[in-house]
Amino acid sequence: MKLRISHETTYRYGQPIRNLVQSLRLTPSIFEGQKVHEWQIDVTGGIRGPGFRDGAGDWIEGWTVRGPVDQVTIRIDGRIDTRDMAGVLRGHREMIHPMAYLTKTAATKPDASLRDLAAGVQGSTADSLDLAHRLSTQVSDSIAFRPGVTGHATTAAEALALGEGVCQDHTHALLALARIRDLPARYVSGYLQSTVDGKANDAAHAWAEIHVQGLGWVGFDAANKCCPDERYVRLGSGLDASDAAPIRGVAMGSGSEELAVAVRVEELAQ
Repeated sequence: MKLRISHETTYRYGQPIRNLVQSLRLTPSIFEGQKVHEWQIDVTGGIRGPGFRDGAGDWIEGWTVRGPVDQVTIRIDGRIDTRDMAGVLRGHREMIHPMAYLTKTAATKPDASLRDLAAGVQGSTADSLDLAHRLSTQVSDSIAFRPGVTGHATTAAEALALGEGVCQDHTHALLALARIRDLPARYVSGYLQSTVDGKANDAAHAWAEIHVQGLGWVGFDAANKCCPDERYVRLGSGLDASDAAPIRGVAMGSGSEELAVAVRVEELAQ
């Protein structure tokens, strides 16, 4: 698919802030499944700092905004070609050993219910691809997709107890189950071009990657009961949603903060 992506994130502050320092993981990954033709990042009033590729293969760049300001907008505009790789992350260069992704985090820490759920899934690490599929299906069956019932701080255990959530919750739960069964797993942030009832449903999205013997990293989207295909654009990864966040920063000042996000993923004519 040929996709054009527009992504606008606006922060509004109750009191003007003195300074803002941000770390942006908003540049698409380099691998065989996607090729970037254009990609622009703009921060209103921002000064672009140095960028680097981290051990996970993600491009990260720093931005600074000097105040006083009461509003900051980050705009992304890009054009990218994607291919269906059956979820396999082929050609992606990184240095972190997969076993590092067995690390548990606060968001993915297993409780008794998650451990029981993982133990009830048939299969073994001898056929890790089959086991990964079974774990993803178990999460899909256990947590219904329902926006608005969870928040950014909801853990995998809390989402499972509720039985509802969004892509972040499905992903955290799948990471928890995979790690319980000794499969390295990580959180992936990106975009998805899809339709719901025939209407466009463009959004920032999240899914899991599980390390499979003989294949490497393979993506699993438990929220949509599939592996990532040409509709997906991969940005970066981490141990959980916080670690893989596309935007991280520190604002110097006091007062409230409001966030507004608008994403459009448009398929272009071939």
